[in-house]
Amino acid sequence: MATNSVTHTGTVINIFRDTVTVAVESSEACGSCASRSACSLGRETNTRNILVTTPQAASYTVGERVRVATRTQMGLLAVALCYAVPAVVMVAVLAVAVALGTTEGIAALLSLSSLALYYGVLWLCRERLAQKISFTIHKE
Repeated sequence: MATNSVTHTGTVINIFRDTVTVAVESSEACGSCASRSACSLGRETNTRNILVTTPQAASYTVGERVRVATRTQMGLLAVALCYAVPAVVMVAVLAVAVALGTTEGIAALLSLSSLALYYGVLWLCRERLAQKISFTIHKE
């Protein structure tokens, strides 16, 4: 693996067409990972399922131990899209609403509504994002 990637070991739990589902459990190795704070896998005692699209899906078997990897930049992009950008949007809408003279309650509702709109747009763009933020799978 390249040094600019984040890898985790997991177990294949499902194979469907060209998609392999891998269950990954966080480990002690996450403690020294530079991307730990930006990665949901870094939380203690969490098991996450990762969907990996690969044309070689048929070569894997359920129960097989594998390594999944993604580039560090893709992990940081995912964190930015899911946490940083929504926080900025929410605060910006709140500030603009208050500056325009709306009541605090209405400003808060507008701010929360902007998050619903943002995550809705993110959901609509999920296929395009899935092409950018992807995992690779390797036999262990």
